[in-house]
Amino acid sequence: MDASELQPILQFLQQRVPFDSLNAGALSRCCHGLTIGYYSKASSFVPLDPANPQLYIVRSGAFEVRDRNGELLDRLGEGDYFGFPSLLSGEEASNRVAILEDGLVYHLPPVIFDFLRQESREFDRFFNRAFAKRLRHQGRFKAKELTTTSRVSTLMSKSPQTIDMKASVAQASRLMRTSRVSSVLVIDNNKLVGILTDRDLRNRVLAENHDGSLPVHQAMTTTPVSIESNSLVFEAMLLMSEHNIHHLPVVDNGVTTGVVTSTDILRGQSSQPLLLIGEIERQKDLQSLIQVSKQIPLLLQNLISADARAEEIGRVLTSVTDALTRRLIVLNQQILGEAPMAFCWLAFGSQGRQDQAACSDQDNGLLLAHEPDEAAEGYFDALSHAVCKGLDECGYIYCPGDIMAQNPKWRMSLDKWKQVFERWVNTPEPMALMHASIFFDMRSVYGPQTLFDGLQDAVLSNTKDNDIFLAGLTGNSLTSSPPLGFFRKFVLERDGSEVKGIDLKHKGNALITDIARVYALSAGIKEVNTAKRIRALMDQSIINRKDALNLADAHEFIAHMRLSNQGYQYTQSLPVTNYLMPQNLSSLVRHQLRDAFKVVHDGQVGLKLKMMRSY
Repeated sequence: MDASELQPILQFLQQRVPFDSLNAGALSRCCHGLTIGYYSKASSFVPLDPANPQLYIVRSGAFEVRDRNGELLDRLGEGDYFGFPSLLSGEEASNRVAILEDGLVYHLPPVIFDFLRQESREFDRFFNRAFAKRLRHQGRFKAKELTTTSRVSTLMSKSPQTIDMKASVAQASRLMRTSRVSSVLVIDNNKLVGILTDRDLRNRVLAENHDGSLPVHQAMTTTPVSIESNSLVFEAMLLMSEHNIHHLPVVDNGVTTGVVTSTDILRGQSSQPLLLIGEIERQKDLQSLIQVSKQIPLLLQNLISADARAEEIGRVLTSVTDALTRRLIVLNQQILGEAPMAFCWLAFGSQGRQDQAACSDQDNGLLLAHEPDEAAEGYFDALSHAVCKGLDECGYIYCPGDIMAQNPKWRMSLDKWKQVFERWVNTPEPMALMHASIFFDMRSVYGPQTLFDGLQDAVLSNTKDNDIFLAGLTGNSLTSSPPLGFFRKFVLERDGSEVKGIDLKHKGNALITDIARVYALSAGIKEVNTAKRIRALMDQSIINRKDALNLADAHEFIAHMRLSNQGYQYTQSLPVTNYLMPQNLSSLVRHQLRDAFKVVHDGQVGLKLKMMRSY
């Protein structure tokens, strides 16, 4: 291939992990050694030659990897890989790769694959991890059939019909008829400003006796609820249910990339978490909620067994917790009567970050629209005690530190909450810094979003570029470190029997959460979920792409190990804890875990250099 043919291949690989870790020389050799194959859906399967294993890099199209029994192991699209298990293990390929859509695939011969592994540790580590993940998926890929792990991007219409807001409803109706769709997205200066649906035409045009000349902007639904393409399908279902809508625009980084409808979702598969949430919303009293909540440990175990991603498990479990909280608020308001003012139920800590696992306790508070009088204070005292008691009886134990809405200390007006956060930020004493690790990861579970935004905006305006506070917060986050020394000792002694275990939460995931929190608060980023914070930090170039991807990878891997370990403890009727016993780990997993902790260590060093430069 000449230079003009190589350029698009080079550009494609430069944007793909782990090829983005290669130096220019290695990447050039890789591109020159590639061959290109075209695979037609009519051929059914990719012809894999056992005598000639290769790394296959999907440039376009869609494929499925199935084992010898026909069980689905993986679905692949642009930028995905197959063939690497044989290259790493030396064994003949036993899986088959079905062709779902016509596609182009790059072939990388084994000699260059081995060369790249030697040239780049990141390259070698990526495929070792991918191989380990594939092994975990053997016979357990059924999780991908659930809406718990399916992404909106897999269901949405990627070429939605759009129309200018100044067009007439008659034009919009003809477009919908011709395209055989039930909605069009309304655009103004290339920005999404609304959505026009069949229901809008029925209720706002025909029912109001308007004719077809009515401008679209007078009939459309303005500022429509939207979702990101990498969101879970069940999250889309929750939004549709919550807002009683059937069409959901998909918006990524401010750009409309598609639309997902209730009909699209009906083509999806099982929705166990949504069914559980539906059950919660139908219950009429606390005792019935307690019975339903007994299904949560089984849901967690099923998700762990199905090998769902740790990030997705956290979001699923947190959605269930949110639903329980909201239902308890509604049921108790039916007893106590309507609230005397607007309020938000705040979730802090793991519920705020949407990364709950087993052993979750309560961390919550109450945000009131204004200062309560004696009667209002009595109402919210009764409400918060009832909700916290209900959560405790549903399995979410009382917070040992008493950070709960039933504690008057954490039940305040907007102005007082602002004052408390301002005091913590401007006087970063040890107790304030300890609170920062809990309270600065906050989210509204119930109540008007505008009220919550007023608090969050005020908090972020105080933390952004506040060097003294950020340095203190950084110092506090560095008081603990990943257990790298533990592994050195374990390797030297070759005996882990005398060691109690590794705290994967506090010595792993919590440290990454601390790193992401400090950076996010320094930049005024609203995201509180750790994975989303890391992505936002990368997008804003606050953390370089390589370091951000390494942190995200380490966070997911350590969390996955923690959940898998808890799944094992559950099945063996052992106490469910965050502690991992290393003596039963394979050498590959031990190596991967050590690498993940090294990423945490490097992340802490980078944070210290950036945030404590004046100290």
